Amino acid sequence: MPELVNPTRTHGLVDILDRVLDKGLVIAGDIKINLANVELLTIQVRLLICSIDKAEQIGLNWWRNDPRLTMVPATAVLPASVEMEARLARIEEQLTRLAASTTGTAGTKSSRK
Repeated sequence: MPELVNPTRTHGLVDILDRVLDKGLVIAGDIKINLANVELLTIQVRLLICSIDKAEQIGLNWWRNDPRLTMVPATAVLPASVEMEARLARIEEQLTRLAASTTGTAGTKSSRK
């Protein structure tokens, strides 16, 4: 019984975290809520805890392509954004010409009366 109170092998929190992050830890569980044998809600929980290196080894690197998690330098301009800026400029130019022609037509109509 004294071994349970004072174990011979002690592990610090750092050792435990190092082991978990190195090997990985998977936690899986389901939560089901039933009322009178009718399933109302099912929640499936899958949790993987591991280091980034281990995640990349097993093919989990979704954070590399997530725009909310990756930072793009302000100086870097993507080709799609350049194309979008050019398209927006053309649309604004067309709107300006259309507004000018509409104003000119309205002025002509008012001068005829």
